[in-house]
This record gives sequence, C-alpha cells and structure tokens, in this order.
Amino acid sequence: MHDPGRLSALIGDIYDAALNPTQWSKVLEETAGFVGGSAALLFWKDLASRSGQAFYQWGIDPIYVQSYFDKYIKFDPATSCQLFARVGDIISMKDFIAYDELIETLFYNEWMRPQQWVDAANGVLDKSATSGAMVGVVRHERDGLVDDEMLQGMRLITPHFRRAVLIGKIIDLKSAEAASLADTFDGVSAGMFLLDATGHIVHANAAGHTMLRKASVLRTEGMRLIANDVQAHQTLTDTFATAGSGDAAVGIKGVAVPLLARDGERYVAHILPLTSGARRRAGASYAAVAAMFIHKAALDTPSPPEAIAKTYKLAPMELRVLLAVVEVGGVPEVAEALGIAETTVRTHLQRTYYKTGVNRQVDLVKLVAAFSNPLLN
Repeated sequence: MHDPGRLSALIGDIYDAALNPTQWSKVLEETAGFVGGSAALLFWKDLASRSGQAFYQWGIDPIYVQSYFDKYIKFDPATSCQLFARVGDIISMKDFIAYDELIETLFYNEWMRPQQWVDAANGVLDKSATSGAMVGVVRHERDGLVDDEMLQGMRLITPHFRRAVLIGKIIDLKSAEAASLADTFDGVSAGMFLLDATGHIVHANAAGHTMLRKASVLRTEGMRLIANDVQAHQTLTDTFATAGSGDAAVGIKGVAVPLLARDGERYVAHILPLTSGARRRAGASYAAVAAMFIHKAALDTPSPPEAIAKTYKLAPMELRVLLAVVEVGGVPEVAEALGIAETTVRTHLQRTYYKTGVNRQVDLVKLVAAFSNPLLN
C-alpha cells in the first residue's frame, strides 16, 4: 500500500517542478522511491526517426543515457511498440515482449544487463503522430520485475506528471519569482489567468484579455470569470473554491477541464493550485489561489504504424517485425537488428502475412507506404 502522506507530498513537488525545473531531479528521486525503482527519467522519443532526449534524470549514468539515444533506441523493443499505448497508460517490458525473448536481444545484453536493469515502467504523458513524452522508472535486479504494486503507484502519479508537463510546455519559467511573473506571463501565447477562490480575476496576460474580448470561450461578469460552457463553468467554480485547500483537493476535482466555445471549437483549461513552495511565492503578489492556462485542444492523429496495427490487429511483436522488414530488409537482417532468432522473425512474419492478406515482403513495404501521410513527407 502507498502512504497517502508521502503521495500528497510527492504530488505537490511534481507541480512545484512545473514552475521550477531545477527540482525535477529531486522529484524523480522521490518518484523512484515511491513506486519501488532505482532510477527515473523524463524523456521524449520520436518513433519515426528513432531519436529522442532525456530532459531530466536521476540515478542513471549519463554515458548510458547518451548511448541509448545514439545507438540503442532502435533496438529497444519499446520504441516501435509503444505506438499501442495511449496517453495516461502505464507500460512495462511485458507489454512489448516476453521476458525470455527480451534477454536474447542485443538491447538487453549490451545496454540493460551491464547496468543490472531488468525492467521499467513508463507512464505516457503526451503523444503526437510521431513522438511521445514519458516518465520512466527503472527496476534493478534487486527490485525484481515490475509488479502490481509498482503499476498502482505509477497510476497514482502519472496524471500529475502529465499535468505538470503540459503546464511546463505552456509557461517555460526559469523561476517563479513574483517580481517577474507578470512580464513572463504576458509573453505566453496561451490565455493565462490568476484567480481567487471565488473565481475573480486578479491578473490576466495579454492572450487572456484577448479571449475575454472575443467572449467565445470565456467572458466576465464584473471581474468574475465565466465559462460559456455551463457544465465546465460549474467545474471551474468548484475547482477555484477548493484550490486554497491544497493540491490534493484540486487533483480530486480535476486539473484539466475541457471547454466548448460558441463556434464549436474545443479548448482545454489547465488549473495549477498556488498553494505550495515556489507556486505560493509566485501567487503571493496577487492573493491568487489558482493559475489557469487555456489553449485550443489539439487533434490527436494516429501515426501510420499505429493505424496499421489497429487496422490489421497486429500484436506488438508483429508490428515490430513488420517495421523492421520495411527499414532493414530480410529475415537475417531483421533478426540481427532486433537481437532475436531468425525462427522467431519468421514466426511473427507468417502471422503478419496472414493478418494483412499479403505473402511477400515487397507487399508489406507497399502496405506501409499506403498508410503514409503525404502531409508529413
């Protein structure tokens, strides 16, 4: 069982790190301890180019981090197969590959095994057509494989990491000093509002004032913020009222709120309580209890590999082999690239032929090409 007090403190630190990025290393250390891991990182991968970057990390040798993104990312079973994951999902190695197959791979023997790592749990924070951002916690040999308790812990904290990362993308603050807060917020493209517990606006940036003038998503009555979407307005009112009680209260009420504009466009409001650490200092000059950031909702477009997998009901390993055939060629080359036996490649290839209705590798290449989005080329 996970200690509620420890969870509450960790959640508060996660949101503090959204405003003060120097705290991410400490937060990742706390996260690893909370869920039962030996290292943790916030990272991004581009699934098309097989490239990526670790934004923040704890407990990992930087040399291994660099070698992963320089070389081993393309051998990692998770790289292609995480296409199956949705935002908010918690995934581990068993979701991609059987453990007895994993330990035969080049990735395991050259990259995981020297570090005595056996497994990892990743929470999907954000995803586009070709890339994704995750929080990952690694298991050492002494920790054992990812278990139900670790998955439960990751489910408790991943939504908060997601909100913090989304907020961090909107307000790239180097610090949360109140003296420079207003000037920083005025440079933010999303609508930003600082509000008191009654929903009254105590500060708005330039983009926020523009939204209020258009009155399509939001309007004011006096200085009180009103959402045109009645149901969303009630949710916002409840959230502002509870923001002063702390992070847990706002988390329960919901930090991300969908909004519908008069013209049918969809927006998302992200609400950050100003009740702890750097956030309390940031809101002090305004007597605000919450910061709200509003931007137009982005359309999630599935990548071509994801569309192929869904269309033909391909298992993760089948998709992995299919993509490798397209990228590196025949069975021997695929076996070497993926670090698995040629017989294993042939087995998955035969299943892929059956599901897709083709019987030649050249036809698989044509099939993948047919799913390509010309707008991405």
